[in-house]
Amino acid sequence: MAKTGISPTRTEDYPEWYQQVVKAADLAENSPVRGCMVIKPWGYGIWENMQRQLDDMFKETGHENAYFPLFIPKSFLEKEAEHVEGFAKECAVVTHHRLEPGPEGGLVPAGELEEPLIVRPTSEMIIGSMFAKWVQSYRDLPLKINQWANVVRWELRTRLFLRTAEFLWQEGHTVHATEEEALEETRLMLDVYADFAENHMAMPVIKGEKTVGERFPGANITYSIEAMMQDCKALQAGTSHFLGQNFSKAQEIKFQNKDGGESFAWTTSWGVSTRLVGALIMTHSDDDGLVLPPRMAPRQIVILPIIKNDDERDAIMEYCKSLEKELKSIRYTDERLRVLIDDRDLRGGEKKWFHVKRGVPIRVEVGARDIAKDSVFVGRRDQPKSNGMTRAEFIGSVVDTLTQIQQGLFDRALAMQKEHTKKIDSFEDFKKYFTPKNQKKPEIHGGFAECYFIDCPEVDQMLKPLKVTPRCIPVDQEQTSGTCVFTGKPTTTKGIFAKSY
Repeated sequence: MAKTGISPTRTEDYPEWYQQVVKAADLAENSPVRGCMVIKPWGYGIWENMQRQLDDMFKETGHENAYFPLFIPKSFLEKEAEHVEGFAKECAVVTHHRLEPGPEGGLVPAGELEEPLIVRPTSEMIIGSMFAKWVQSYRDLPLKINQWANVVRWELRTRLFLRTAEFLWQEGHTVHATEEEALEETRLMLDVYADFAENHMAMPVIKGEKTVGERFPGANITYSIEAMMQDCKALQAGTSHFLGQNFSKAQEIKFQNKDGGESFAWTTSWGVSTRLVGALIMTHSDDDGLVLPPRMAPRQIVILPIIKNDDERDAIMEYCKSLEKELKSIRYTDERLRVLIDDRDLRGGEKKWFHVKRGVPIRVEVGARDIAKDSVFVGRRDQPKSNGMTRAEFIGSVVDTLTQIQQGLFDRALAMQKEHTKKIDSFEDFKKYFTPKNQKKPEIHGGFAECYFIDCPEVDQMLKPLKVTPRCIPVDQEQTSGTCVFTGKPTTTKGIFAKSY
């Protein structure tokens, strides 16, 4: 049996495989604070690429960045009842403002606050309080703000990138004069997220509306993009919320309209987080480690000098630096190529596997014999074999190669999503689809189930024992009619169901 870079493999133990990929790629590790993570340079480099590329997309659609406080007064959160109920169990609360020496040594909290402060789980309430000051007239609208920040949700069961007590994200918040404008904004940002997922992350997604039970607390409508991971589970990769006038009424966000009267504003919010790094890992990686689409890779090309003795060193390093300089002058997707020379004193095989496990799209090996022929030895992360080619041939084809890798990863992920999406017409077939053969150690099973249903609490209760949730009602589907798989009643609603993260 062929040896793999990661043990166990995906089919042997998918959750442990994920943890080992994170470790082997040196992306992140658990911190001394329970439930929190330290994101290491390679993992943070991926997040920086996501952040930079998304930020450009936000600004192209008319949004500006700002920053708001980490702390939210408890009374603010209490203003919108559904919102506070949705987040109450996840809130971290600050009750004191200093520490003092204790009577028996150590430190004890002192200086009790007049009002407890919530460490933000999301910022609708604190940002809304500022919007109420900033919005006075219809001339002030629309107001389109985004912030890059950290948030805290007190998770008890955590997994690196996918679910941690503290995580990084962006949250957009906008204010509009009319319902139509706010709905248009909500759908626009859903499209931006889908564009980013598919064209930057090479991750196919389904755009859809969440069911009532899955909506963001306090929202009228929640849209999401849903991606299929390689264990056939769904991952919610981004959400966009139409908040109606719920938050504006709770926080007095109102304005003088064109007729001279007073109107409550219409608001939206939308966000993605470092969960996208976890999505990237589980969409593309294999049993040898991380696989990165070129647009997401901190380094798209690594040059590996193969030096057998000191006499070769200067000539090989000079050649590698010249190659690096030439590559860095080339642009791919409007950015200069990101190139690294790995000149560490390690064996060639050891260096190669280091970068295979980190998912670098292209590896270039250069030794004395290659220099003599003005050639290089090239390996692609998405293919098992490496090939020799002339330097000129490599330079001339490198952009096409990166484009092929990017598109190939998307095509492979899309083929998997289609293969594991099934139309289901009966509850018995639905149960079989989501029931593992081995209950004690479930194998990879299920996928996306596409079926007619009625959005009601009765259906939600039927799904709970199966650990399946309605992921979304796809927005890009024809209006047809059928029979609800769960209740047997007629319906025109068709949804996607899956086990999920």
